[in-house]
Amino acid sequence: MSEHLIFITGHLAHARLGRILAGIDTSAFTYEIVDIGVKVAALMTEDIIVRRLKMPIKADRIILPGRYRGKLDSLSQHYGIAFMRGPDEVADLPAFLGRAGKPVDLSGHDMRIFAEIVDASSLSLDELMRRAMQLADAGADVIDLGCLPETPFPHLAGAVRSLKKKGLSVSIDSANVEELETGAAAGADFLLSLNEHTLQLATKYPVTPVLVPADAGDLDSLGRAITAAQAAKISFIADPVLDPIHFGFSKSIGRFLEARRRWPTIPMMMGTGNLTELTDADSSGVTALLAGICSELSIGNVLVVNVSPHTVRTVEEHDRARRIMFAAKQDHSLPRGYDAGLLQVHDRKPYPSSVQDIATLAADVRDANFRIMTAPDGVHVFNSKGHSVEQDAFEFFPALGVETDGAHAFYLGAELTKAEIAWKLGKRYSQDEPLEWGVGTPGKPKDRLRLAEAGHTLRGKKDKTT
Repeated sequence: MSEHLIFITGHLAHARLGRILAGIDTSAFTYEIVDIGVKVAALMTEDIIVRRLKMPIKADRIILPGRYRGKLDSLSQHYGIAFMRGPDEVADLPAFLGRAGKPVDLSGHDMRIFAEIVDASSLSLDELMRRAMQLADAGADVIDLGCLPETPFPHLAGAVRSLKKKGLSVSIDSANVEELETGAAAGADFLLSLNEHTLQLATKYPVTPVLVPADAGDLDSLGRAITAAQAAKISFIADPVLDPIHFGFSKSIGRFLEARRRWPTIPMMMGTGNLTELTDADSSGVTALLAGICSELSIGNVLVVNVSPHTVRTVEEHDRARRIMFAAKQDHSLPRGYDAGLLQVHDRKPYPSSVQDIATLAADVRDANFRIMTAPDGVHVFNSKGHSVEQDAFEFFPALGVETDGAHAFYLGAELTKAEIAWKLGKRYSQDEPLEWGVGTPGKPKDRLRLAEAGHTLRGKKDKTT
């Protein structure tokens, strides 16, 4: 049986919510809209809901606006029905309800991230541990210790033992067999990268080798290593090796396809750094593409590198990409509409309100506080005294009337500049909120039980009076 949902809203959003829900495929659920009797739905309180939403109620779930700040548990307990927050913007409801009326679940994945510290041998043990914990917090499952050619790594064994004491999985990446053996003896979990000539090392220690061709691009060599590992009953991961663009990239993609054809069930790895590091393009898009290839070919391991400053968030990007691809694969769906974490520069729906929506809202404003919104035609600023639209933040200043109010002028300048940037890039803008850059910037957790702090203007005025 289909679910029955109740959407709680306020006067201003009621009609628009109805239009959006009417345009959604609701074959998986039925619904009704309840106007709780406040003007702005986000400002409703738990007390208002309890007083105005009369029992008995027949529903499977009750959806509140995303900016509702009250406690959901107490409402759920009071009514005996699950309450949940919807998206911040009503325009995002189709994506929110796109899969049988249920929110997206990104808790699962089937891909292990190896995060390489390429200069591990040149770092002190304290610095190495700090870097490793940062990578683990970003989503890395295995800390890969990169060993530099002709660079001594006297604390390699100590580093492995220290990382293991922290509960981390460790791999050693070296072309030096002695370093690989030192790491294995210290308790490393994986060795990168062995071939048909060095595989014997993995028979001496309880480690999982990552196998590569002995000669670049030679799948037959990789096949011999695979056969030898299987004969020795050694668990392994095979890596056909991804090459950079103009240095064999297309051909190397073909190797991954052929490797999966030859060995349909073996564990595989793809090292993505030759694309993310060696291509001057935002790494989130490159990562999404490579994660999609891994998802299609059931490649369950990726080796991730951050050397170039433009890939500083690459572990977070791979973590988000693997979750998006897994969810889409489970749904037999395109990886679209699941999450905006990899949409860092542009947004799919940059304008949650149309020009007409803004005009309707502006006509209903009765106070002098400036509202700032964006639409396809530019940046909108309005209050009870007027409504202006410009595409250059500086064009607003002569009509704002804040020449003698420094704090207010500073606040409006900052917000209008932010709005102009968002409009030019095609990003979502929300007044008094930072622009969202996906996983491209460190996330600031949102406290849904508290209203946002007063903006710059209000803080400035309060400071003057104290």
